[in-house]
Amino acid sequence: MELRQLKYFIEVAEREHVSEAAEHLHVAQSAVSRQIANLEDELGVQLFEREGRNVKLTPIGKIFLTHSQSILKSVDRAVEQVNAYLDPERGSIKIGFPTSLASHLLPTVISAFKEKHPNVRFQLRQGSYYFLTEGVKNRDIDLAFLGPVPTDDFLLTGNILFTERIFALLPSNHILSERKSLRLRDLRNDEFVLFPEGYILQKIAIDACKQEGFLPNINAEGEDLDAIKGLVSAGMGVTLLPESTFYDTVPKFTVKVPIEDPIISRTVGIIVPSNRELPPSVQTFRRFIIDFFTILEKYQ
Repeated sequence: MELRQLKYFIEVAEREHVSEAAEHLHVAQSAVSRQIANLEDELGVQLFEREGRNVKLTPIGKIFLTHSQSILKSVDRAVEQVNAYLDPERGSIKIGFPTSLASHLLPTVISAFKEKHPNVRFQLRQGSYYFLTEGVKNRDIDLAFLGPVPTDDFLLTGNILFTERIFALLPSNHILSERKSLRLRDLRNDEFVLFPEGYILQKIAIDACKQEGFLPNINAEGEDLDAIKGLVSAGMGVTLLPESTFYDTVPKFTVKVPIEDPIISRTVGIIVPSNRELPPSVQTFRRFIIDFFTILEKYQ
């Protein structure tokens, strides 16, 4: 079995068309057909069945596709790591991050790092809390920024960079908009705008409300910060957001109010896998991040 056969097989499986796969691979259609036939002969199973001019995976073909994709991903990752060891200053780092850290923290850190290591490349992946933790475990991501930092997963090693408070964001015409601070239970009769289920910021908000003896009445949901802030601006409800999400400015027609009771906060940091060695370029970036925030904390 050859890697070329797996590449051809995956291309045909994803396009469900032999000639289109051949065109994309820049090889003759007969070469693709021959390699697929050789692969089926070696395995002793039929991977495809024809449907008119198209082809479809057989049930066993679908299983083999999953393993083939995993094999090629591992090979590609191995090549990347070899190149990184040969020249850490020209490595490639896959970074994951949530929407709440996208506007200020991530650009600031990467920009500072690139000044010292201009040839290191970055691949950025944005996603939910679960997506990021699983991505680090499954080798899809080298390192992820996250808040809060998990402390009970033995497959992950986390470093807390800072702790930040959660604030209430209210429409500017809200009855409490002129308060210098408020109690979370003051919002028990309000409608809330939150992230969808599965997003950690929704969990933080709901857990905080539960501790104060009420469940938030969720009127609307948004999958990114701009959507959440926009819905609050439109008077659709109130929300709870980390302080760092207001770094640039508070949106028009809204007011940011500190919550004095209870104090709600989250840790923010980075996670890496605990069960494998990091490539040199990733190790360098991780050390840079930790040092960067250590120095920053001294000046705050």
